[in-house]
Amino acid sequence: MPEFGTPFSVLKHDRPLTHEELVRAIRFMVAAEYEATQLYEQTAESTDNELAKKVLLDVANEEKVHAGEFLRLLKELQPDEEGFYAQGAKEVEEEFLGGEAGEAGPAAPGIGIGSLKK
Repeated sequence: MPEFGTPFSVLKHDRPLTHEELVRAIRFMVAAEYEATQLYEQTAESTDNELAKKVLLDVANEEKVHAGEFLRLLKELQPDEEGFYAQGAKEVEEEFLGGEAGEAGPAAPGIGIGSLKK
């Protein structure tokens, strides 16, 4: 989980970032956006104040857009990384969705709605 002790916790500020350092910094930023999203949504779910809920959920959605922007940048900076995401998506499709995205398929052995109906 990101740690925000100092603004330079992942950066070397005495020289320009190397390509590898930039990629790591962008990954850190993606994690920070998801962490902020979690905080805002959890706070919205924990209050009865309707104005606060609306603002918090709106800001949470903005953080998701930011995460998307950083992921798109990461695709340009580290093109091979997208292959890992595609592999993970394919594994879910094959193992849990019956081979195609969006199509219900058999769940892992011992897991599923049927196993809960007893």
